Parts: sequence; C-alpha cells; structure tokens
Amino acid sequence: MDRTPPIWLVANAASGSNSDDALDDLMARLAATGREPARVVRFPDDALPARADLDREGIGMLAVFTGDGTVNAQCTRLYGWQGDVLVLPGGTQNLMAKALHGEDVSVEGVVAALEQGSLSSTRRRLIRCAQGDALCEIVAGPGAVWADVREEIRDGDLGGIATSLGEAIRRSASDPGVTIVEPATGREEGYPALRLHPGAAGMAVDAYGPQDIAGIAQQAGAILRRDFRTGPHDKLGEHDRVRCRSDEPIELMIDGERRTGSREVTFEIMDCDVNFLSSIRQHE
Repeated sequence: MDRTPPIWLVANAASGSNSDDALDDLMARLAATGREPARVVRFPDDALPARADLDREGIGMLAVFTGDGTVNAQCTRLYGWQGDVLVLPGGTQNLMAKALHGEDVSVEGVVAALEQGSLSSTRRRLIRCAQGDALCEIVAGPGAVWADVREEIRDGDLGGIATSLGEAIRRSASDPGVTIVEPATGREEGYPALRLHPGAAGMAVDAYGPQDIAGIAQQAGAILRRDFRTGPHDKLGEHDRVRCRSDEPIELMIDGERRTGSREVTFEIMDCDVNFLSSIRQHE
C-alpha cells in the first residue's frame, strides 16, 4: 500500500508560463511519477491554502506552478508547516524556481528530479520590511516602476509598453532617489532603485543609477529583454539590516508585486520557516 502523503498543486492561469496545455502536461508528468495531485488549486478562483488546510488533509507536498508573486503569497501563508514546497517555473521571471533549481530550470527537469529522488528539503532566507516579506527580492525606489514595463511586455500591450517605458525613464531620472542611511554606504544623493536579495553572507544590495542617456538606454534594453537586473548597477555589499530614506514615500516591488512604503523603510534578512525542495545546494 502506498503511504506517500498526498500532494496538492497550486496553479495560476494568468502567470507567464502557464496555460491549460502546460498545466495538463504537468499533471500528466506528475501522474507518471505516481504523484498525481489530490487537488488542483486554481488561483485566483480558488483561495490559496493555509497551513491549517494542508495539515487537516494530511498533505505532504505542495507543488506551486505560478509566477513569483503568487509563490510569495502562497509560501508566506505556510510558515511553520512541516511539509515540502515544490516550486515549478510557471511565471515570467521564475526567480524562485531558478534559485532552487538553477538558471536553466524547466518543468521537465524538476519533475524528473522528483521522480529520481534527487531533490533535497532545504531552508532559505528572506528579506523582511513593514510592507511584506520577499522570498526573492525587493526593489526600492522610483525604479520599481520598471516592473510595470515588464507586465505590459508580458501582456503584449504595445501602447502600454510605450507609456510605461516613458514613465519609468522619467521617474528614474527625476524622482527623489533612495539613500541608504544605515549602514553608511552608497552615494549620498541616493539611487533611483535599490535591489535587495538574499546573498551568501547576508542581504545583498545592488544599486541602480543610470545618470546619462547611455545608461538609461542600457537599462531600457534590459527591460525589453525582460530582465532589468542586467542593467548597469553597483554592488554595495551584504548586510543584516539596511535602513533607507527618501524625500517621498518609497515605491517597492516585492517579488514582482508593487507596494508603497513610508519615507523611511528598514529591511532585514530573516530565516524563512518553510521547507523547499531544491535541486542545488543553498546558502547556509
């Protein structure tokens, strides 16, 4: 008799790599390994399960086939759960899936690793601020509006792309920047965008500050390639705590979702109380 705890699958049809065909293919692959989901949670039509829901049903693994924003919303509901979360590449950027399985992550590769028993249960670290927890990254500053360009590209809205791109360039060049006041690092005048993400020794901080036409053009090119992180930037080290300040409320992008903070926001690196299945060794 198979005593393997049942699994549930969370899917989001609005995510970048998702479709009915892709979901059907994933279901078939899981079934072929003997891990057919007992239930498919179709977000946002279905509510994301909480820890109590999974415990009540005796679920041992939750597979998440969505973008990073939904991965965040799901996993931050599961702190303290003893089961494992399997993150599959179901979005546009797939930052969490890449962090757990490598840059060349694929559904086929992850499911094959699951079947072979080569995935290991691991813990990660997260970035916390008053506006929420980030499993992958937080972008702080007027440059957070670059995320709007990415969304317009995903939706294929040419008019929206032009509008959002113009707004992102204008705000990056003219809105008050974000200054790091603790620890004392970076430029006194601040930056249009700071990217904070878990690193090997703490919270890594990357500063984005295109100040000339060439820099802005390079940043725009990175956006159109769907990865603003490859734009010009400075590395400001790794820290346990970072306090930022601006003359206006600080725009934030937390795992791809937009938020707005106060004029001063503190970020801290914390342990994430969730077990993730990973193909690669994680930072300890």
